[in-house]
Amino acid sequence: MMSRNKPDTRTKILESTWRLLESTTGDDVRMSDIAKEAGVSRQALYLHFPNRVDLLIATTRYLDEVKNIDARLAASRSATTGLTRLDAFIEAWGNYIPEIFGVAAALLAMQDKDPAAKEAWSNRMQAVREGCEAAVKALDRDGRLRPELDADKATDLLWTLLMVHNWRQLTVACGWTQEAYVDAMKTLARRMLVCET
Repeated sequence: MMSRNKPDTRTKILESTWRLLESTTGDDVRMSDIAKEAGVSRQALYLHFPNRVDLLIATTRYLDEVKNIDARLAASRSATTGLTRLDAFIEAWGNYIPEIFGVAAALLAMQDKDPAAKEAWSNRMQAVREGCEAAVKALDRDGRLRPELDADKATDLLWTLLMVHNWRQLTVACGWTQEAYVDAMKTLARRMLVCET
């Protein structure tokens, strides 16, 4: 009988994938490496995840679950104005990036030669785009979206502004603090998207 504190096989696989992705420098993380790290057979691994795409997507979602992304996004989702929603979303996502950067960097490095990594990262970024879209729609609903922008273009602009590459450039390469990064993104997003009343 399994101990209550002992993770189940699926969880062991996801945690092992997460660890391997964070420790990689962009080299492929093979299914056999994951099975070995998790202490399971390759057959057991494939019973839970029939292919690498499913496993990598599940790992990014598991990361969201462990780090409680829903609680982090609660202020954005419950905001009563578009401006409040915009600021809260930028704060939630901007402060989440450093916590997932190890996995993000690995998937980004792998995606040019690894379709599974590319699909997993695309899936994760689509979720971010949906958050951007919700903030833009709230601005539009309030009559605060710049008139020269439609909702699709505004979403594209916000999504691009909040890309992990930009966070890395400003915080890692340029040495910005996390607080300076989040404040700048809020300011830039407002200047770019919001019309004054």
